[in-house]
Amino acid sequence: MATKNKKPGVDFTKIQGDLRRQFQNLDPKDPSLWPQLPKVLLCIAIAAAVAAALWFAKINEYQDELTTEQAKEQTLKDDYQKKLVKAVSLDALKKQREQIQQYVIQLEKQLPSKAEMPALLSDINQAGLGRSLQFELFRPGQIITRDYYAELPIAIRVTGRYHDMGEFASDVAKLSRIVTLNDLKIAPADAKEAPGGMLRMDATARTFRYLDASEIEAQRQAAAAKDKKK
Repeated sequence: MATKNKKPGVDFTKIQGDLRRQFQNLDPKDPSLWPQLPKVLLCIAIAAAVAAALWFAKINEYQDELTTEQAKEQTLKDDYQKKLVKAVSLDALKKQREQIQQYVIQLEKQLPSKAEMPALLSDINQAGLGRSLQFELFRPGQIITRDYYAELPIAIRVTGRYHDMGEFASDVAKLSRIVTLNDLKIAPADAKEAPGGMLRMDATARTFRYLDASEIEAQRQAAAAKDKKK
């Protein structure tokens, strides 16, 4: 009876030996002389190292971007909190704004317009005459223009009794328009000119008026021209 031929098996021992021999006596200075397998493994290692380096570099880039976005997120949260507080108190702020507007309107009513200035000067003069004071001087000075209002100083000199001067100052303070008395100086009057223990008062009355639209525009143009020169 004929016997079957056995197929030759894989000789793993020989394969392992061949592989080991490929890794023996490798010249690290010249990889080009290495056998095929070490070359392939070296290329794979280099590729893996480059990929890892690129990966970590990209991760660092993403980390910086993440830190920036987190900072933006915190800023937006803070801004949201501020706006939320304003939104919650919006009604109270509107009421406060209305109160301020009413207060401003009341103050504006106390400032005469340019056309009302002569009447105000007459009221100051009448307040002194009504207290039996004699005006020796009533001289409006140079108008001082501010941003939104104008100031008019008035040099006055009156003679009369001390009590009447006090009442005059009180009457001026009660005028519907804003008038202040500044630089008060009270001294005995000349006995020949005002006998009977009369006093003389020198003062500067200051009154204010709001600027009209043309004056405000002139102020703005002057300020703009001044800025251009700078």
